[in-house]
Amino acid sequence: MKFNHDIKALTKTACQTRLLLLDVDGILTDGRLYFYNSGEEIKAFNSLDGHGIKMLISAGVDVGIITGRTSEIVKKRSADLGITILLQGREDKLNALREMQSQINYSDAEIAYAGDDFPDLPVLKTVGLSFSVPNGHIDIREAVHAVTESNGGMGAVREIADFILKAQNKYPQFE
Repeated sequence: MKFNHDIKALTKTACQTRLLLLDVDGILTDGRLYFYNSGEEIKAFNSLDGHGIKMLISAGVDVGIITGRTSEIVKKRSADLGITILLQGREDKLNALREMQSQINYSDAEIAYAGDDFPDLPVLKTVGLSFSVPNGHIDIREAVHAVTESNGGMGAVREIADFILKAQNKYPQFE
Protein backbone atom coordinates (compact mmCIF):
# COMPACT_ATOMS: atom_id res chain seq x y z
CA MET A 1 0.00 0.00 0.00
CA LYS A 2 1.21 3.51 -0.83
CA PHE A 3 0.65 5.93 2.05
CA ASN A 4 0.09 9.62 1.33
CA HIS A 5 0.33 10.45 5.04
CA ASP A 6 2.36 9.29 8.04
CA ILE A 7 1.91 5.52 8.39
CA LYS A 8 2.11 5.62 12.20
CA ALA A 9 -0.73 8.14 12.38
CA LEU A 10 -2.79 6.15 9.89
CA THR A 11 -2.21 2.93 11.85
CA LYS A 12 -3.43 4.70 15.00
CA THR A 13 -6.52 5.87 13.13
CA ALA A 14 -7.10 2.33 11.82
CA CYS A 15 -7.10 1.13 15.45
CA GLN A 16 -10.24 3.26 15.97
CA THR A 17 -12.01 2.07 12.81
CA ARG A 18 -15.35 0.45 13.58
CA LEU A 19 -16.84 0.60 10.07
CA LEU A 20 -15.39 0.20 6.58
CA LEU A 21 -17.59 1.64 3.83
CA LEU A 22 -17.02 0.72 0.21
CA ASP A 23 -17.97 2.01 -3.20
CA VAL A 24 -18.79 -0.79 -5.64
CA ASP A 25 -17.79 0.05 -9.22
CA GLY A 26 -14.04 0.57 -9.24
CA ILE A 27 -13.48 -0.72 -5.68
CA LEU A 28 -15.31 -4.05 -5.32
CA THR A 29 -15.19 -4.46 -9.11
CA ASP A 30 -12.71 -3.36 -11.76
CA GLY A 31 -15.05 -0.52 -12.69
CA ARG A 32 -16.20 -1.94 -15.99
CA LEU A 33 -19.96 -2.27 -16.52
CA TYR A 34 -21.26 -5.34 -18.34
CA PHE A 35 -24.76 -5.56 -19.79
CA TYR A 36 -26.59 -8.28 -21.67
CA ASN A 37 -28.75 -7.24 -24.64
CA SER A 38 -31.73 -7.67 -22.32
CA GLY A 39 -30.33 -4.86 -20.15
CA GLU A 40 -29.40 -7.19 -17.31
CA GLU A 41 -26.18 -6.15 -15.57
CA ILE A 42 -23.39 -8.49 -14.50
CA LYS A 43 -20.44 -7.79 -12.22
CA ALA A 44 -17.32 -9.74 -11.27
CA PHE A 45 -16.23 -9.73 -7.63
CA ASN A 46 -12.93 -10.92 -6.20
CA SER A 47 -12.93 -13.79 -3.68
CA LEU A 48 -9.94 -12.26 -1.81
CA ASP A 49 -12.00 -9.14 -1.21
CA GLY A 50 -14.93 -11.24 -0.06
CA HIS A 51 -12.82 -13.13 2.43
CA GLY A 52 -11.31 -9.87 3.71
CA ILE A 53 -14.81 -8.52 4.31
CA LYS A 54 -15.77 -11.68 6.18
CA MET A 55 -12.59 -11.39 8.28
CA LEU A 56 -13.43 -7.81 9.23
CA ILE A 57 -16.98 -8.69 10.20
CA SER A 58 -15.76 -11.70 12.19
CA ALA A 59 -13.30 -9.41 14.03
CA GLY A 60 -16.06 -6.95 14.96
CA VAL A 61 -15.51 -4.32 12.27
CA ASP A 62 -18.71 -3.57 10.38
CA VAL A 63 -18.65 -3.30 6.58
CA GLY A 64 -21.09 -1.34 4.46
CA ILE A 65 -21.63 -0.17 0.90
CA ILE A 66 -22.60 3.20 -0.52
CA THR A 67 -23.04 3.10 -4.29
CA GLY A 68 -24.51 5.39 -6.91
CA ARG A 69 -25.96 2.54 -8.93
CA THR A 70 -28.69 0.08 -7.94
CA SER A 71 -28.14 -3.59 -8.62
CA GLU A 72 -29.67 -6.88 -7.51
CA ILE A 73 -26.21 -8.40 -7.91
CA VAL A 74 -24.80 -6.04 -5.27
CA LYS A 75 -27.72 -6.83 -2.98
CA LYS A 76 -27.04 -10.56 -3.34
CA ARG A 77 -23.26 -10.22 -2.91
CA SER A 78 -23.79 -8.10 0.20
CA ALA A 79 -26.14 -10.70 1.70
CA ASP A 80 -23.69 -13.51 0.87
CA LEU A 81 -20.89 -11.68 2.71
CA GLY A 82 -22.97 -10.63 5.72
CA ILE A 83 -23.00 -6.92 4.83
CA THR A 84 -26.13 -5.36 6.32
CA ILE A 85 -25.39 -1.69 5.64
CA LEU A 86 -26.28 -1.22 1.98
CA LEU A 87 -27.19 2.13 0.44
CA GLN A 88 -27.76 1.86 -3.32
CA GLY A 89 -28.77 4.46 -5.89
CA ARG A 90 -27.14 7.17 -3.79
CA GLU A 91 -25.29 9.67 -5.95
CA ASP A 92 -24.95 12.10 -3.02
CA LYS A 93 -22.76 9.81 -0.95
CA LEU A 94 -22.10 12.31 1.83
CA ASN A 95 -25.83 12.66 2.41
CA ALA A 96 -26.10 8.85 2.39
CA LEU A 97 -23.31 8.70 4.99
CA ARG A 98 -25.14 11.18 7.21
CA GLU A 99 -28.41 9.23 6.91
CA MET A 100 -26.59 6.04 7.83
CA GLN A 101 -24.94 7.72 10.82
CA SER A 102 -28.35 8.85 12.10
CA GLN A 103 -29.32 5.17 12.33
CA ILE A 104 -26.06 3.71 13.66
CA ASN A 105 -23.79 5.49 16.06
CA TYR A 106 -20.41 5.89 14.33
CA SER A 107 -18.45 9.13 14.35
CA ASP A 108 -16.59 10.24 11.23
CA ALA A 109 -13.30 9.31 12.93
CA GLU A 110 -14.47 5.69 13.38
CA ILE A 111 -15.27 5.24 9.68
CA ALA A 112 -12.97 4.26 6.82
CA TYR A 113 -14.07 4.62 3.18
CA ALA A 114 -12.73 3.36 -0.14
CA GLY A 115 -13.65 5.17 -3.34
CA ASP A 116 -12.22 5.86 -6.76
CA ASP A 117 -13.94 8.86 -8.35
CA PHE A 118 -15.41 12.31 -7.69
CA PRO A 119 -18.78 11.16 -6.25
CA ASP A 120 -16.73 9.55 -3.45
CA LEU A 121 -14.62 12.62 -2.67
CA PRO A 122 -16.88 14.32 -0.10
CA VAL A 123 -16.98 11.12 1.97
CA LEU A 124 -13.26 10.49 1.52
CA LYS A 125 -12.57 13.98 2.90
CA THR A 126 -14.93 13.47 5.85
CA VAL A 127 -14.06 10.06 7.31
CA GLY A 128 -11.16 9.19 9.57
CA LEU A 129 -9.40 6.93 7.08
CA SER A 130 -9.66 7.08 3.28
CA PHE A 131 -8.44 4.71 0.58
CA SER A 132 -8.39 4.52 -3.19
CA VAL A 133 -6.99 2.20 -5.84
CA PRO A 134 -4.31 2.58 -8.56
CA ASN A 135 -6.95 2.57 -11.28
CA GLY A 136 -8.94 5.33 -9.53
CA HIS A 137 -8.96 8.92 -10.77
CA ILE A 138 -5.64 10.67 -10.11
CA ASP A 139 -7.24 13.49 -8.11
CA ILE A 140 -8.84 10.93 -5.81
CA ARG A 141 -5.59 8.99 -5.41
CA GLU A 142 -3.89 12.21 -4.32
CA ALA A 143 -6.68 13.17 -1.88
CA VAL A 144 -6.82 9.92 0.15
CA HIS A 145 -4.70 8.68 3.03
CA ALA A 146 -3.54 5.56 1.18
CA VAL A 147 -3.71 3.85 -2.20
CA THR A 148 -3.73 0.07 -2.47
CA GLU A 149 -1.26 -1.78 -4.65
CA SER A 150 -4.04 -3.92 -6.14
CA ASN A 151 -6.53 -2.44 -8.56
CA GLY A 152 -10.21 -2.25 -7.75
CA GLY A 153 -11.84 -5.65 -8.12
CA MET A 154 -8.44 -7.34 -7.89
CA GLY A 155 -7.87 -7.64 -4.14
CA ALA A 156 -7.78 -3.97 -3.10
CA VAL A 157 -10.43 -4.44 -0.43
CA ARG A 158 -8.45 -7.34 1.01
CA GLU A 159 -5.40 -5.05 1.34
CA ILE A 160 -7.53 -2.53 3.22
CA ALA A 161 -9.01 -5.26 5.45
CA ASP A 162 -5.56 -6.64 6.23
CA PHE A 163 -4.27 -3.15 7.12
CA ILE A 164 -7.16 -2.50 9.52
CA LEU A 165 -6.95 -5.96 11.11
CA LYS A 166 -3.19 -5.72 11.59
CA ALA A 167 -3.50 -2.24 13.11
CA GLN A 168 -6.08 -3.57 15.56
CA ASN A 169 -3.95 -6.65 16.39
CA LYS A 170 -6.76 -8.89 15.13
CA TYR A 171 -4.96 -10.28 12.09
CA PRO A 172 -3.10 -13.16 13.84
CA GLN A 173 -6.40 -14.83 14.68
CA PHE A 174 -6.77 -15.63 10.98
CA GLU A 175 -3.29 -17.13 10.49
